[in-house]
Amino acid sequence: MTETPRQELQNTPAPAGQAARPAAAPADTRAMLPRVDVFEDERGITLLADLPGVAREQLDIRVDGETLTIEGSVSPAAPTALQPAYVELRVPRYRRAFTLSRELDAAHIEANLKDGVLNLRIPKLAHAQPRRISVNVA
Repeated sequence: MTETPRQELQNTPAPAGQAARPAAAPADTRAMLPRVDVFEDERGITLLADLPGVAREQLDIRVDGETLTIEGSVSPAAPTALQPAYVELRVPRYRRAFTLSRELDAAHIEANLKDGVLNLRIPKLAHAQPRRISVNVA
């Protein structure tokens, strides 16, 4: 029986102290939660994360134990001699963490970033993938 994506990849909530910061918190400690779609097939999981404005050089993807963390920073393209009069993007940073199932192969994650969408492919370990068993006639 195949597990659902919800069983395979669980969203890890932020610690209580990070969930809601007071307005006076420094901008570098706050982060926006990117929207993520998760798709599963018999070979693994595909995760699509919306990270508009994040360049490849400013993207950090890491696995620590069973936790997959995605972090990215946005650097607004503004002339250095000008001061912004009005800014809508107050938190130029994204952060999201997931708990990986033990059936997923964290050593072989593939990542691609195109047009502000991060595509992560997380394969299942060989023993967790379905296989066909041939039957011999005796």
